[in-house]
Amino acid sequence: MNIAALAHSAYSDVSAPIKTERSTEYQIFAQITHRLSKASTDDLAGFIDMAEAVHENRRLWAILASDVVDNENGLPAQLRAQIFYLAEFTENHSRKVLAKEVTADALVEINTSIMRGLRAGGATP
Repeated sequence: MNIAALAHSAYSDVSAPIKTERSTEYQIFAQITHRLSKASTDDLAGFIDMAEAVHENRRLWAILASDVVDNENGLPAQLRAQIFYLAEFTENHSRKVLAKEVTADALVEINTSIMRGLRAGGATP
């Protein structure tokens, strides 16, 4: 970032809403889920888009899995276990998507459910 960009960001509109962790998580899930639902495996370009979206989704779920196994995580143990299970499922299903054995629909459904939970918890889309 150059000096002009830093100066601009320092004096930018301070009335912009502050993002919460939940709203940031929601936004990341929304972007990845949109990419997963938009991509197709019908042609090479679509498959490349799908592979990139699946990769991003895997990275997101790997981060979530590593977060919920941390003893400092404040979520209830049962919820942490469920998130870890979903991360494992996502990893396995992603392999099948890339092998063209299944569609990405289950990944989209899981992410959409997580987004609903984040929104119910106070995140704004």
